[in-house]
Amino acid sequence: MTRSGKPDIGILLLLAEQEFVRELREQVAAQGYDDQGRSDGFVFRTLHDGPTTITGLAERLDITKQGASQIVDDMERRGYVERRPDPTDARARLLHLTERGKGALAAARKFHQAYERRLRKRLGDEAVDTLRDVLTDMAGETQISTPHFRALMF
Repeated sequence: MTRSGKPDIGILLLLAEQEFVRELREQVAAQGYDDQGRSDGFVFRTLHDGPTTITGLAERLDITKQGASQIVDDMERRGYVERRPDPTDARARLLHLTERGKGALAAARKFHQAYERRLRKRLGDEAVDTLRDVLTDMAGETQISTPHFRALMF
């Protein structure tokens, strides 16, 4: 609690994010995607823009190639991504979303849209627009405009 007796903003942000993720996981699980990993959403959104290599994925997500490879190995095992030969470079393999991966991304996006509609219905358009502005300001333009986050926002 702060001096004013109100909950700390940082704690509220954390709790709000945890509740959002809990609801998201519950909704996509109900649609048959009950084996989602913590990083899957980032990979789905990155690959939605088109295929890329492990190196490209690692760069977009700002993680090591080893970390990206481990995530992809797991997602491939669960049927969300697949590796295909790169038609322009025989040595490279491109990562693609499978139909299951595309379905999981569509389910998550549907949840995101419904969540915002619920907020707008409960709080009103002005409050939700203000919330978006506040969160944008808190995240910072530099953070938002980095390529790996920019690709995830739309």
